[in-house]
Amino acid sequence: MLAAEPLSEREQAILRYLPTMMSNQEIAGELFVSVNTIKTHLKAIYRKLDAPGRREAVSRARELGLMP
Repeated sequence: MLAAEPLSEREQAILRYLPTMMSNQEIAGELFVSVNTIKTHLKAIYRKLDAPGRREAVSRARELGLMP
């Protein structure tokens, strides 16, 4: 089963940080973008994976084979 809409490259990059304990601000620092940019990408990730939050998004991504 695939996500209804594929994740962009940037969304996939952010998705890899979600299982960590890093805050949105720390992720933004790693990727050299603003916190608002991270939040925008997270909303898209949650929508595309039909997940209400980080934990569910990670679980769903693993189910779909998008991450180990």
